[in-house]
Amino acid sequence: MDCVIYKGSKKQDAYLFVVRQDDLSRVPQALLDMLGKLELVMELNLDPERKLAQSDPAEIIGWLETQGYYLQLPPTRPELVVH
Repeated sequence: MDCVIYKGSKKQDAYLFVVRQDDLSRVPQALLDMLGKLELVMELNLDPERKLAQSDPAEIIGWLETQGYYLQLPPTRPELVVH
């Protein structure tokens, strides 16, 4: 599955995956507001067998097919978690 990846100006290390470039029609406005101005990072062909640094490609594909977008957030650093 082909997709495009954007990063926002307001949320560091958050990446928004969508199916088509400039088609943000299925992304909630509140999420777009939270991310700020979007900048295209790359185009990617997702394959369930492909390894990605943070997210599972099969999960991303599922979100793209059902919701129209996928938001990848930075991993939580254990030393920052308050118990």
